[in-house]
Amino acid sequence: MRFIHLADVHLGAVPDRGCPWSKEREEEIWSTFRRVIAGIREDPVDLLFISGDLFHRQPLMRELKEVNYLFSTIPDTRVYLMAGNHDFISRDSFYNTFEWNSNVIFFRSRELTCVKDPRLDVYVYGLSYYDREIKDGLYDQAVPVQKEGIHILLAHGGDEKHVPMQKKQLMAAGFDYVALGHIHKPEIISGGMAYAGALEPIDRLDTGEHGYIYGEIDTDGTRIQFCPAACRSYKDLVLESDTDMTAGEMEHWLGQQIQIEGPENLYNVLLKGYRDADIVYDTERMKGMENVVSVKDETLPWFDFERLYNDNADNLIGMFIKKVYQMPMPEERREKILSYGLQAMYHGRSGNQG
Repeated sequence: MRFIHLADVHLGAVPDRGCPWSKEREEEIWSTFRRVIAGIREDPVDLLFISGDLFHRQPLMRELKEVNYLFSTIPDTRVYLMAGNHDFISRDSFYNTFEWNSNVIFFRSRELTCVKDPRLDVYVYGLSYYDREIKDGLYDQAVPVQKEGIHILLAHGGDEKHVPMQKKQLMAAGFDYVALGHIHKPEIISGGMAYAGALEPIDRLDTGEHGYIYGEIDTDGTRIQFCPAACRSYKDLVLESDTDMTAGEMEHWLGQQIQIEGPENLYNVLLKGYRDADIVYDTERMKGMENVVSVKDETLPWFDFERLYNDNADNLIGMFIKKVYQMPMPEERREKILSYGLQAMYHGRSGNQG
Protein backbone atom coordinates (compact mmCIF):
# COMPACT_ATOMS: atom_id res chain seq x y z
CA MET A 1 0.00 0.00 0.00
CA ARG A 2 1.40 3.39 -1.05
CA PHE A 3 0.40 6.72 0.47
CA ILE A 4 1.16 10.42 0.64
CA HIS A 5 0.79 12.34 3.88
CA LEU A 6 0.14 16.10 3.78
CA ALA A 7 -0.60 18.53 6.59
CA ASP A 8 -0.86 22.28 7.21
CA VAL A 9 -1.36 23.27 3.58
CA HIS A 10 -3.01 26.52 4.75
CA LEU A 11 -4.84 27.36 1.54
CA GLY A 12 -5.93 30.99 1.76
CA ALA A 13 -2.97 32.15 3.81
CA VAL A 14 -1.21 35.35 2.71
CA PRO A 15 2.36 35.04 4.01
CA ASP A 16 4.27 38.26 4.75
CA ARG A 17 1.15 40.37 4.22
CA GLY A 18 2.12 43.82 2.98
CA CYS A 19 5.37 42.71 1.34
CA PRO A 20 5.69 42.98 -2.47
CA TRP A 21 5.65 39.19 -2.83
CA SER A 22 2.75 38.38 -0.43
CA LYS A 23 0.10 37.93 -3.16
CA GLU A 24 2.51 35.71 -5.08
CA ARG A 25 3.11 33.60 -1.97
CA GLU A 26 -0.66 33.16 -1.53
CA GLU A 27 -0.90 31.72 -5.04
CA GLU A 28 2.21 29.59 -4.60
CA ILE A 29 0.50 27.70 -1.74
CA TRP A 30 -2.34 26.77 -4.09
CA SER A 31 0.08 26.04 -6.92
CA THR A 32 2.14 23.60 -4.84
CA PHE A 33 -1.00 21.82 -3.64
CA ARG A 34 -2.19 21.48 -7.25
CA ARG A 35 1.26 20.19 -8.21
CA VAL A 36 1.10 17.45 -5.56
CA ILE A 37 -2.34 16.38 -6.80
CA ALA A 38 -1.05 16.39 -10.39
CA GLY A 39 1.82 14.16 -9.30
CA ILE A 40 -0.64 11.69 -7.77
CA ARG A 41 -2.64 11.79 -11.01
CA GLU A 42 0.45 10.82 -12.99
CA ASP A 43 1.63 8.21 -10.47
CA PRO A 44 -1.38 7.19 -8.34
CA VAL A 45 -0.97 6.22 -4.71
CA ASP A 46 -3.58 4.22 -2.83
CA LEU A 47 -4.27 6.76 -0.09
CA LEU A 48 -3.81 10.49 0.52
CA PHE A 49 -3.87 11.67 4.15
CA ILE A 50 -4.34 15.34 5.10
CA SER A 51 -3.79 15.79 8.84
CA GLY A 52 -5.58 19.09 9.44
CA ASP A 53 -5.34 22.74 8.43
CA LEU A 54 -5.91 22.19 4.74
CA PHE A 55 -7.19 25.78 4.93
CA HIS A 56 -5.72 28.70 6.85
CA ARG A 57 -9.16 29.79 8.07
CA GLN A 58 -12.80 28.87 7.54
CA PRO A 59 -12.94 27.68 3.91
CA LEU A 60 -15.13 29.51 1.42
CA MET A 61 -17.61 27.44 -0.57
CA ARG A 62 -15.76 28.16 -3.81
CA GLU A 63 -12.52 26.96 -2.19
CA LEU A 64 -14.11 23.70 -1.08
CA LYS A 65 -15.48 23.19 -4.59
CA GLU A 66 -12.06 23.83 -6.08
CA VAL A 67 -10.37 21.34 -3.74
CA ASN A 68 -13.12 18.79 -4.32
CA TYR A 69 -12.60 19.12 -8.06
CA LEU A 70 -8.88 18.45 -7.61
CA PHE A 71 -9.68 15.33 -5.58
CA SER A 72 -12.03 14.19 -8.36
CA THR A 73 -9.06 14.14 -10.74
CA ILE A 74 -7.44 11.34 -8.68
CA PRO A 75 -10.34 8.84 -8.51
CA ASP A 76 -8.02 5.88 -7.89
CA THR A 77 -6.70 7.50 -4.70
CA ARG A 78 -8.82 7.56 -1.56
CA VAL A 79 -8.50 10.84 0.33
CA TYR A 80 -8.83 11.08 4.13
CA LEU A 81 -8.84 14.51 5.75
CA MET A 82 -9.74 16.28 8.99
CA ALA A 83 -10.22 19.87 10.18
CA GLY A 84 -7.43 21.32 12.31
CA ASN A 85 -7.21 24.30 14.65
CA HIS A 86 -7.09 26.87 11.81
CA ASP A 87 -9.97 25.47 9.73
CA PHE A 88 -11.93 24.04 12.70
CA ILE A 89 -15.61 23.28 12.15
CA SER A 90 -17.48 26.32 13.42
CA ARG A 91 -21.27 26.52 13.74
CA ASP A 92 -21.66 28.11 10.29
CA SER A 93 -18.75 26.31 8.60
CA PHE A 94 -19.38 25.00 5.09
CA TYR A 95 -17.65 21.83 6.29
CA ASN A 96 -20.90 20.95 8.08
CA THR A 97 -22.92 20.28 4.95
CA PHE A 98 -20.44 20.01 2.09
CA GLU A 99 -20.86 16.92 -0.10
CA TRP A 100 -17.48 15.44 -0.98
CA ASN A 101 -16.61 13.22 -3.93
CA SER A 102 -17.04 9.49 -3.46
CA ASN A 103 -13.26 9.03 -3.09
CA VAL A 104 -13.07 11.49 -0.17
CA ILE A 105 -13.62 10.70 3.51
CA PHE A 106 -13.87 13.76 5.76
CA PHE A 107 -13.72 13.04 9.50
CA ARG A 108 -16.58 15.32 10.56
CA SER A 109 -16.93 13.97 14.12
CA ARG A 110 -15.23 15.57 17.12
CA GLU A 111 -14.79 12.04 18.50
CA LEU A 112 -12.12 9.68 17.20
CA THR A 113 -13.73 7.41 14.62
CA CYS A 114 -12.50 4.56 12.43
CA VAL A 115 -13.26 4.05 8.73
CA LYS A 116 -12.34 0.88 6.86
CA ASP A 117 -11.19 1.38 3.29
CA PRO A 118 -13.56 -0.63 1.09
CA ARG A 119 -10.83 -1.79 -1.32
CA LEU A 120 -7.95 -2.42 1.05
CA ASP A 121 -7.58 -4.04 4.43
CA VAL A 122 -6.83 -0.58 5.85
CA TYR A 123 -8.41 1.12 8.86
CA VAL A 124 -8.06 4.91 9.10
CA TYR A 125 -8.77 6.84 12.32
CA GLY A 126 -9.45 10.54 12.69
CA LEU A 127 -11.49 13.40 14.15
CA SER A 128 -11.94 17.12 13.54
CA TYR A 129 -11.43 20.23 15.64
CA TYR A 130 -14.54 22.16 16.65
CA ASP A 131 -12.57 24.87 18.49
CA ARG A 132 -9.34 26.79 17.92
CA GLU A 133 -7.84 25.26 21.04
CA ILE A 134 -8.24 21.78 22.51
CA LYS A 135 -6.28 21.11 25.68
CA ASP A 136 -7.44 17.51 26.16
CA GLY A 137 -5.27 14.57 25.07
CA LEU A 138 -7.77 13.21 22.56
CA TYR A 139 -5.37 10.57 21.25
CA ASP A 140 -4.17 9.25 24.62
CA GLN A 141 -6.44 6.19 24.47
CA ALA A 142 -6.20 5.64 20.71
CA VAL A 143 -5.54 2.00 19.77
CA PRO A 144 -6.33 -0.11 16.69
CA VAL A 145 -9.77 -1.73 16.74
CA GLN A 146 -8.30 -5.15 15.95
CA LYS A 147 -4.98 -6.85 15.24
CA GLU A 148 -5.53 -7.71 11.58
CA GLY A 149 -5.15 -5.20 8.75
CA ILE A 150 -3.24 -1.94 8.37
CA HIS A 151 -4.08 0.83 10.84
CA ILE A 152 -3.45 4.55 10.18
CA LEU A 153 -4.08 7.38 12.65
CA LEU A 154 -4.50 11.01 11.52
CA ALA A 155 -3.64 13.32 14.44
CA HIS A 156 -3.39 17.11 14.60
CA GLY A 157 -1.70 18.80 17.54
CA GLY A 158 1.20 18.19 19.88
CA ASP A 159 1.42 21.25 22.14
CA GLU A 160 -0.38 22.17 25.37
CA LYS A 161 -3.13 24.18 23.62
CA HIS A 162 -3.68 21.89 20.66
CA VAL A 163 -4.28 18.30 21.74
CA PRO A 164 -1.14 17.45 23.75
CA MET A 165 0.27 14.05 22.79
CA GLN A 166 2.31 11.33 24.41
CA LYS A 167 4.31 10.43 21.31
CA LYS A 168 6.06 7.40 22.81
CA GLN A 169 2.69 6.08 23.88
CA LEU A 170 1.29 6.60 20.38
CA MET A 171 4.26 4.84 18.81
CA ALA A 172 3.60 1.84 21.04
CA ALA A 173 -0.18 1.81 20.48
CA GLY A 174 0.01 -0.51 17.48
CA PHE A 175 -0.66 1.78 14.52
CA ASP A 176 1.26 1.06 11.33
CA TYR A 177 1.55 4.80 10.71
CA VAL A 178 0.65 7.97 12.63
CA ALA A 179 0.19 10.92 10.26
CA LEU A 180 0.79 14.05 12.34
CA GLY A 181 -0.14 17.66 11.63
CA HIS A 182 0.08 21.11 13.31
CA ILE A 183 3.87 21.48 13.66
CA HIS A 184 5.12 23.21 10.50
CA LYS A 185 8.64 21.83 10.59
CA PRO A 186 8.73 18.34 9.03
CA GLU A 187 9.97 15.65 11.38
CA ILE A 188 10.23 11.89 11.03
CA ILE A 189 9.83 10.78 14.65
CA SER A 190 10.09 7.07 13.84
CA GLY A 191 9.55 4.74 10.89
CA GLY A 192 5.84 4.78 11.70
CA MET A 193 5.22 8.36 12.84
CA ALA A 194 5.95 11.73 11.25
CA TYR A 195 4.98 15.37 11.04
CA ALA A 196 4.63 16.19 7.35
CA GLY A 197 5.17 19.86 8.16
CA ALA A 198 3.65 22.72 6.20
CA LEU A 199 3.56 22.03 2.47
CA GLU A 200 4.77 25.60 1.84
CA PRO A 201 6.35 27.79 4.55
CA ILE A 202 3.67 30.07 5.98
CA ASP A 203 5.75 32.74 7.73
CA ARG A 204 9.35 33.81 8.24
CA LEU A 205 9.81 31.41 11.17
CA ASP A 206 9.07 28.38 8.93
CA THR A 207 12.71 28.05 7.87
CA GLY A 208 14.16 25.01 6.11
CA GLU A 209 12.71 22.62 3.55
CA HIS A 210 8.99 21.91 3.28
CA GLY A 211 6.99 19.26 1.46
CA TYR A 212 5.23 16.01 2.27
CA ILE A 213 5.76 12.41 3.42
CA TYR A 214 5.69 9.50 0.97
CA GLY A 215 5.23 6.05 2.45
CA GLU A 216 4.82 2.36 1.69
CA ILE A 217 3.40 -0.34 3.96
CA ASP A 218 3.70 -4.07 3.27
CA THR A 219 4.45 -7.28 5.13
CA ASP A 220 7.96 -5.99 5.87
CA GLY A 221 6.60 -2.94 7.70
CA THR A 222 6.37 0.81 7.08
CA ARG A 223 8.89 2.85 5.10
CA ILE A 224 8.60 6.62 4.83
CA GLN A 225 10.62 9.49 3.37
CA PHE A 226 10.34 13.26 3.28
CA CYS A 227 9.86 14.77 -0.20
CA PRO A 228 10.68 18.50 -0.67
CA ALA A 229 7.99 20.29 -2.67
CA ALA A 230 7.92 23.99 -1.72
CA CYS A 231 8.56 26.72 -4.29
CA ARG A 232 10.98 28.50 -1.96
CA SER A 233 12.29 28.59 1.57
CA TYR A 234 12.77 31.08 4.37
CA LYS A 235 16.44 31.22 5.32
CA ASP A 236 18.39 32.81 8.16
CA LEU A 237 21.30 34.83 6.78
CA VAL A 238 24.04 36.00 9.16
CA LEU A 239 26.40 38.76 7.98
CA GLU A 240 29.51 39.47 10.04
CA SER A 241 30.45 43.16 9.99
CA ASP A 242 33.92 44.60 10.46
CA THR A 243 35.11 48.05 11.52
CA ASP A 244 35.96 49.16 7.97
CA MET A 245 32.52 48.42 6.47
CA THR A 246 30.24 51.30 5.54
CA ALA A 247 26.44 51.11 5.39
CA GLY A 248 26.56 51.05 1.59
CA GLU A 249 29.06 48.20 1.59
CA MET A 250 26.87 46.19 3.95
CA GLU A 251 23.84 46.62 1.68
CA HIS A 252 25.87 45.64 -1.37
CA TRP A 253 27.19 42.55 0.43
CA LEU A 254 23.68 41.57 1.46
CA GLY A 255 22.56 41.75 -2.17
CA GLN A 256 25.47 39.53 -3.23
CA GLN A 257 24.74 36.93 -0.55
CA ILE A 258 21.08 36.73 -1.56
CA GLN A 259 22.16 35.92 -5.12
CA ILE A 260 24.56 33.25 -3.86
CA GLU A 261 22.10 31.64 -1.42
CA GLY A 262 19.24 31.71 -3.94
CA PRO A 263 17.21 34.71 -5.16
CA GLU A 264 14.03 32.61 -5.04
CA ASN A 265 14.23 32.34 -1.25
CA LEU A 266 13.20 34.78 1.49
CA TYR A 267 15.65 35.94 4.16
CA ASN A 268 15.77 36.76 7.86
CA VAL A 269 18.96 38.83 8.09
CA LEU A 270 21.07 39.09 11.24
CA LEU A 271 23.98 41.56 11.38
CA LYS A 272 26.72 40.69 13.85
CA GLY A 273 30.28 41.72 14.63
CA TYR A 274 31.80 45.19 15.14
CA ARG A 275 31.32 48.38 13.12
CA ASP A 276 32.85 51.81 13.14
CA ALA A 277 31.25 53.84 15.93
CA ASP A 278 30.29 56.53 13.38
CA ILE A 279 28.49 54.06 11.08
CA VAL A 280 24.80 53.23 11.43
CA TYR A 281 23.26 50.44 9.36
CA ASP A 282 19.84 51.41 8.00
CA THR A 283 17.82 48.28 8.75
CA GLU A 284 14.59 49.76 7.32
CA ARG A 285 16.32 50.45 4.03
CA MET A 286 17.71 46.90 4.00
CA LYS A 287 14.23 45.49 4.67
CA GLY A 288 13.15 47.21 1.48
CA MET A 289 15.60 45.11 -0.54
CA GLU A 290 14.20 42.28 -2.64
CA ASN A 291 13.41 39.05 -0.71
CA VAL A 292 14.39 40.46 2.69
CA VAL A 293 11.71 39.68 5.29
CA SER A 294 13.40 40.95 8.45
CA VAL A 295 16.66 42.58 9.53
CA LYS A 296 18.07 42.54 13.05
CA ASP A 297 21.19 44.55 13.85
CA GLU A 298 23.29 43.11 16.69
CA THR A 299 26.52 44.80 15.64
CA LEU A 300 28.54 46.63 18.28
CA PRO A 301 30.32 49.95 17.80
CA TRP A 302 34.06 49.33 18.12
CA PHE A 303 36.13 51.19 20.68
CA ASP A 304 39.70 50.69 21.94
CA PHE A 305 38.69 50.52 25.60
CA GLU A 306 42.22 50.58 27.00
CA ARG A 307 43.25 53.64 24.98
CA LEU A 308 40.00 55.42 25.81
CA TYR A 309 40.48 54.79 29.51
CA ASN A 310 44.08 56.03 29.45
CA ASP A 311 43.01 59.19 27.60
CA ASN A 312 39.98 59.84 29.81
CA ALA A 313 40.95 58.46 33.24
CA ASP A 314 39.95 61.70 34.98
CA ASN A 315 36.58 62.32 33.31
CA LEU A 316 33.16 60.69 32.97
CA ILE A 317 34.22 58.37 30.13
CA GLY A 318 37.12 56.96 32.13
CA MET A 319 34.97 56.58 35.23
CA PHE A 320 32.34 54.69 33.20
CA ILE A 321 34.91 52.28 31.73
CA LYS A 322 36.50 51.66 35.14
CA LYS A 323 33.11 51.06 36.78
CA VAL A 324 32.03 48.50 34.15
CA TYR A 325 35.30 46.60 34.44
CA GLN A 326 34.84 46.40 38.22
CA MET A 327 31.44 44.71 37.81
CA PRO A 328 31.46 40.86 37.70
CA MET A 329 29.88 39.73 34.43
CA PRO A 330 30.64 37.66 31.30
CA GLU A 331 33.08 39.34 28.92
CA GLU A 332 30.58 39.38 26.06
CA ARG A 333 28.05 41.29 28.15
CA ARG A 334 30.77 43.68 29.38
CA GLU A 335 31.71 44.53 25.79
CA LYS A 336 28.08 45.22 24.88
CA ILE A 337 27.58 47.53 27.87
CA LEU A 338 30.80 49.41 27.13
CA SER A 339 30.10 49.68 23.40
CA TYR A 340 26.53 50.91 23.67
CA GLY A 341 27.29 53.13 26.66
CA LEU A 342 30.25 54.80 24.98
CA GLN A 343 28.32 55.29 21.76
CA ALA A 344 25.53 57.04 23.67
CA MET A 345 28.03 59.22 25.53
CA TYR A 346 29.89 60.22 22.37
CA HIS A 347 26.72 60.95 20.39
CA GLY A 348 25.37 62.94 23.31
CA ARG A 349 28.59 64.90 23.62
CA SER A 350 28.71 65.69 19.89
CA GLY A 351 25.03 66.71 20.00
CA ASN A 352 25.63 69.14 22.90
CA GLN A 353 28.52 70.72 21.04
CA GLY A 354 26.17 71.52 18.13
